[in-house]
Amino acid sequence: MTTDPRSLITIARESGDSETAVPLDLGIRVRELRKAQGWTLEQAATQAGLARSTLSKIENGQMSPTYDALKKLAVGLQISVPQLFTPPQKGQVTGRMSVTRSGEGASHATATYEHELLAETLTKKQMLPYRAQVRARKPDEFDGWVRHDGEEFLYVLTGVIRLYTEFYEPVEMKRGDSAYYDASMGHNVISISAEDATILWVTSLA
Repeated sequence: MTTDPRSLITIARESGDSETAVPLDLGIRVRELRKAQGWTLEQAATQAGLARSTLSKIENGQMSPTYDALKKLAVGLQISVPQLFTPPQKGQVTGRMSVTRSGEGASHATATYEHELLAETLTKKQMLPYRAQVRARKPDEFDGWVRHDGEEFLYVLTGVIRLYTEFYEPVEMKRGDSAYYDASMGHNVISISAEDATILWVTSLA
């Protein structure tokens, strides 16, 4: 038995979204949500636990999905069922989300840092978050300053570090300390702990 997608609008209204919950083309909405994640049909179908052909038919308005399929779609797209029937408002969030479990980030090692890239499944991000293990112990281990476009936020997770920047005196930072700075300014970080320090770095991409 299939469910008329328009009947699900009542769910959105009951959740308090009565002003924005208006009928819309479910297929177009699903396609927009999929593309916002940067997923192909195959990737989205895998995330939702649906056959690629089923998702294709939904997007092209060739079938009315069961409520079970709607729930799978919502879970796969990491949104609620009512959001499938609620058009995004200009300037509001799109519902994108990515969860990275501890130790499951993409690793990228260098001589001075070991980076764990986070939120790798999201494309067209406005910021790049990553966890870093600081191996360097002396500034001369770096081949000059690190510098790149954007701004950067640094948060010390474990250990003690020293942040070197091109225009400021070195700053010693311990667990819980943070810094926000212009990333085009030369900068380097070393660990002054007995063990490698770990930090969270978030770099803007806009």
